[in-house]
Amino acid sequence: VFMSFAKNNLDVRKRAIMAESINTSRIFDLKGLSRKILKRTLIFEGIGAILLSLRFSLDFGIAKGIYFGIFHSISAFCNAGFDLLGTAQAPFASLTGYATDPFVIIPMILLIIVSGIGFLTWEDILTKKWHFRQYQMQSKVILVTSFFLTILPAVFFFFVDFAEAPLKNRILHSAFQAVTPRTAGFNTVDIGLMSGAGRAIIIFLMFIGGSPGSTAGGMKTTTFAVLMANAIACFRRKEDPCFFGKRIDPGVVKNAATILTMYVGLALLGAICISVSEKLPFSSCLYETASAVATVGLSLSLTPTFGLGSQLILMGLMFFGRVGGLTLIYATLSGSQKTLSKYPQGNITVG
Repeated sequence: VFMSFAKNNLDVRKRAIMAESINTSRIFDLKGLSRKILKRTLIFEGIGAILLSLRFSLDFGIAKGIYFGIFHSISAFCNAGFDLLGTAQAPFASLTGYATDPFVIIPMILLIIVSGIGFLTWEDILTKKWHFRQYQMQSKVILVTSFFLTILPAVFFFFVDFAEAPLKNRILHSAFQAVTPRTAGFNTVDIGLMSGAGRAIIIFLMFIGGSPGSTAGGMKTTTFAVLMANAIACFRRKEDPCFFGKRIDPGVVKNAATILTMYVGLALLGAICISVSEKLPFSSCLYETASAVATVGLSLSLTPTFGLGSQLILMGLMFFGRVGGLTLIYATLSGSQKTLSKYPQGNITVG
């Protein structure tokens, strides 16, 4: 944003850096796009801050309520997961004190969803309105994938983990637990009391995370969608995976498979190391490492009890997750060049 307000023109290299930071190939309209992102970010965070401030003011007074409203609106929109309620209520409370309060839970859900779909998807929605067919292919994939990754887990939680709760509470609990693993990091219930299947679904959602060009982490919804499309193409004996009548470049499929391998591999390796050193169940340790590598922030309350070595592992995973898989790959292999020669083709059986 600061670069976009500079008086001097940006050269191609700087434009490419800016475009990479928000996952776009449109390098010649970055100043306008950056200002739109800043403006809309402030609008969404401002609306969220007003709604939350009105509710928090009833519990903490006007001054503290406004401060809490602004803080939690920004934290939710930026998928940070930080909260101040542990100082005002019980330690590590997160949003458990407002688990059944729609005036807190609904604004938080909307802030997380809006920020998680990505800045460029906003652009399509705001400029092309309800004309879904005119959206860019990536925006279509993001919206459809995000819809199913929200609705299906919510339905599962509604009928399994929160089946005993009153109807209003079931809806709020289910909706929030389906949204918050996508790297938001807040919780409204004790996750340790959820079923094993429920925690497994949360781990799955944490790995996927948000969408490209958003404030969320994880391996991204588009990565998951590309892998699913490739699997479907394989099942149907088609050469290329397709979305909305357009085929996906094989290089994109390779990148998606690489990112999946790196995220899952690091989380599994970290979980094994922590499980052995801390003598804890592997599934619980995997929950912590998946949360770390996807920069979610959810925990089974085990992290504070870990020794220095285990906490260093989590810190390393968080750093990798925030920088991103492809960034590290390209930084490490930037010196490699394409060659005209190829090795002879060999045959190998898989599956």
